[in-house]
Amino acid sequence: MGDSAVFNAGWVPVELVYGLCFSLVNIAIHCVVIVSLVRFMRGLQRKDVQLHRVLALALTMMLTTAVLTLSHMIQVWIWAGAYTLVGSVKEGDAYYFAFVNFTTLGYGDVLGVPRWRILGPITAANGMLLFGSSTALMFAVLTRAGTMLHVYDPAPARKRPVRRKKPARIAEASIGGPVDIQKDG
Repeated sequence: MGDSAVFNAGWVPVELVYGLCFSLVNIAIHCVVIVSLVRFMRGLQRKDVQLHRVLALALTMMLTTAVLTLSHMIQVWIWAGAYTLVGSVKEGDAYYFAFVNFTTLGYGDVLGVPRWRILGPITAANGMLLFGSSTALMFAVLTRAGTMLHVYDPAPARKRPVRRKKPARIAEASIGGPVDIQKDG
């Protein structure tokens, strides 16, 4: 490994630390968004929300998805700033390059300068983790909201009225002997 130009250049550790710092900023933003959404979920237990269960569930999922999408857009913007600060890509390409990497799309039509090229894979790893976290949160929100709103509860069974049978008549002739029961037709 000592012969490798990468390790002799001495820039890989700086680049990794730089990328890790921006990953941590994005993770912190993501955690704040997740905690905010979880706190929002607690409000679904109010009685007025319970009246409109399916609408509340739909709005909860729409809000959760919109907030997480906005959060990811901000995280991409932060990566674009990281690229711009070190001159990794042209300023006009920074957001596009960050987005392509963050979503792991990887077109390859824009490349970072060799000194900072490893920021792309770090961005991709950060994006994968945060998208995975978002997916888990959306599933948890859907499950929790549905449970709290009783959306998944089975419909109550319709109870049929109890039919009372008419009492059987005892034939007068059988009073002295075995009992005959007559059925009404």
